[in-house]
Amino acid sequence: MEEFVVLVNPEDEILGLMEKQQAHINGLLHRAFSVFLFNSKGEMLLQKRASGKYHSPNQWTNAVCSHPREEETYLAGATRRLKEELGIETELSEKFHFIYKANVGGGLWEHELDHVFVGNYESGFSLNKEEVEEVRFISLSELDKEVAEAPHNFTEWFKIILEEYKHHF
Repeated sequence: MEEFVVLVNPEDEILGLMEKQQAHINGLLHRAFSVFLFNSKGEMLLQKRASGKYHSPNQWTNAVCSHPREEETYLAGATRRLKEELGIETELSEKFHFIYKANVGGGLWEHELDHVFVGNYESGFSLNKEEVEEVRFISLSELDKEVAEAPHNFTEWFKIILEEYKHHF
């Protein structure tokens, strides 16, 4: 099944739909969301993208990042993808949104109006292995150290969103 993204202008006004991979080839601005989950120790959940992903396979990134469907809210999309990728449900709150553009290699670009959600989660996971290789919690200080020492192990957009997150908290 083809997946489509919602193309928008910087004011989040809808311009149309485009097949997801084509939008990434063309580097066109589209709607996206990112979810940051934390446990009771304040550690952030990371997911390692599955090896079969068409871009950025086997790289670490935030808990969930994806695109809302046509006529789906950002929150509804984020909630849906938590269930589809990690097999979990938890309450989320939107913290901020911003626009970024990142070269993800292979002639592909992430150019997104990204709404960032935060939530808490402690329990187990039921990973969708087509999406997620593994998950782990990490302290923010250890995360900063790992990103500095081995930036190639992390998705390009996660490094951008993480820095933006730090500016807001």
